[in-house]
Amino acid sequence: MDRNKELEGKVAIVTGSARNIGRATAEELASAGAAVVINAVEAEDLANEVAAGIVANGGRAIALMADIRSAEDVARMVEATVKAFGGIDILINNAAVRNNIAFTDIAFEDWVELRAVALDGAFHTSMACVPHMIKRGGGAIVGIHGMNSYTGGGAHRSAVKDGMAGMARGMAKDLGPHNITSNVAVVGPFDTDRAGGSGAPTASKSANGVPIGRRGVPQDMANLIRFLVGPWAGFVTGQTIHLNGGALMPH
Repeated sequence: MDRNKELEGKVAIVTGSARNIGRATAEELASAGAAVVINAVEAEDLANEVAAGIVANGGRAIALMADIRSAEDVARMVEATVKAFGGIDILINNAAVRNNIAFTDIAFEDWVELRAVALDGAFHTSMACVPHMIKRGGGAIVGIHGMNSYTGGGAHRSAVKDGMAGMARGMAKDLGPHNITSNVAVVGPFDTDRAGGSGAPTASKSANGVPIGRRGVPQDMANLIRFLVGPWAGFVTGQTIHLNGGALMPH
């Protein structure tokens, strides 16, 4: 096995991958040899840009627009992926709605909107992809979680993301016999706004409280995900893995 192309022959779907962590992850998986589906619901131009960049660098990628809140949209995306690349081995549930609302200001519509993307969407994509992983003899699913759920930030976000983590553990148990791993990666203090590329570490006052001395960048998470879906993490499943530079050290 070429350690620089350990995902050669694999096919990955990365939801919400037109920018930030999703984009960096898609680019990293492609650099490891995987064929990658760039997914977005609105940013079609950015999704096409990411796919074109991967292809220009010698990789394989297509952009597929789909609203993961819709099981029908997800089914179409999965069907197009299988038609283009022959199957599915990797699913990264990254898409999310990011908003900061105090509990007393949360409307039920806010709750539903967040849940529909981060939890219901992850359910739709997982249910659609798992049968194809089983046919391929195994696979890997990674959900992206937020550290705020552990520090008390946003009741609706915490509830939804904890739901995703619980679903991931349940899938790990049920899908383990099919050689499918399921884990959650938790994003800590990160700088995620960027115009292009995967970003680089930057000094920031908001790095206070991060022992490593900087905030994370999308490439940090992309590196972790590459490991989790690769051949050297085949015995890692049902885990919640924190990536925060030491800002939170849970037991």
